[in-house]
Amino acid sequence: MSSSIIITICILLLLAYFFDITSSKTKIPSIVLLLILGWFVKQGTTLLHIVIPDLNPILPVIGTIGLILIVLEGSLELELKKSNLSLVKKSSIVAFFPIFLLSFGLGYAFYYFGNISFKEGLANAIPLAVISSAVAISSAKNLISSQKEFITYESSLSDIFGVLFFNFITLHTIIDLGSFGVFFLEMIFIVIISFLATLGLAYLLSKITHKVKFAPIILLVILIYFISKEYHLPALFFIMFFGLFLGNLDELKQLPFIEKLHPEVLNKEVMKFKELVGEFTFLIRALFFLLFGFVIKTSELLNHKTIIWAIFITVSIFIIRAIFLKLVKLPIVPLLFIAPRGLITILLFLSIPANQTIELLNNSLLIQVIILTAFFMMFGLMFSKKRDAK
Repeated sequence: MSSSIIITICILLLLAYFFDITSSKTKIPSIVLLLILGWFVKQGTTLLHIVIPDLNPILPVIGTIGLILIVLEGSLELELKKSNLSLVKKSSIVAFFPIFLLSFGLGYAFYYFGNISFKEGLANAIPLAVISSAVAISSAKNLISSQKEFITYESSLSDIFGVLFFNFITLHTIIDLGSFGVFFLEMIFIVIISFLATLGLAYLLSKITHKVKFAPIILLVILIYFISKEYHLPALFFIMFFGLFLGNLDELKQLPFIEKLHPEVLNKEVMKFKELVGEFTFLIRALFFLLFGFVIKTSELLNHKTIIWAIFITVSIFIIRAIFLKLVKLPIVPLLFIAPRGLITILLFLSIPANQTIELLNNSLLIQVIILTAFFMMFGLMFSKKRDAK
């Protein structure tokens, strides 16, 4: 039985690799194919009467580790140049304002139709307002360089803003000046922690001579993330800061303390580190979306009671996105289509306190929005590629 499980997992991961390397030709994001593959595996186990234990409890664990690695991989690829400042500014605007507009709008709709408090409606709306960097970054890899950088910045910032906003709303019983004071202190703490931890990890990376040097760094990154998260600090900020620092050592050489890290040695190690992070990210991302596809119930996917809400939310997402892309003068096609919900959506949904959950936001609505945005992205990218070819 154990051999069968290992064989199955290996075949599924090899298929995931095949989807990944052929996505540039098929124009279909590998994430969509992984979800479909996971769902078909579930149907196969049902038909063959194979009993599989409940896999839902491990979904958040794999998802969180995947989120860390995906944001780290994306930020390692970003370049900090003066020419990129405009792109960063536009990314911040498109990441920040749609989250608040969609959260407050959808939160009010939940409040109006759900007979709940507005704060509860807002807490449940935020997970649906955040772009999933896990899906967006991997789906944008075949775009031109500037568009890929925009998606990486925007989706990573969307995750960070979304987590900050979600924690602020769910962890404070009363929103007042004191709440904003605590929030401000948390931001100061995470900036200090990010700076010190990044310097420490970079120093270790340049000094470790043992043949095993990257695994401890990745483990320390995950450890710092989870410790920060325990204290309700925006831990993704640290991940992005660390990745940007390592990926831009050449641009930071003028800083006096950089020389002490021996950048000429560190740069070589960073290149190897990038490759290892990329390998780990692929495995964890593939496992997560296969698993998520596996745990999707057909009854939840086809739930007619929530489909109207799902369509309304999906349409709202892309209307608001189109407006802000137009405002910052970025091309509507293909950037409009890359606003998927996914890993971060699930993690925030599972983090909603039990006393703040509502009936309107259930598994069915969550899954339908994730699937609708994924398919809209898939068909949009396929259409835009065909149009470019012409």
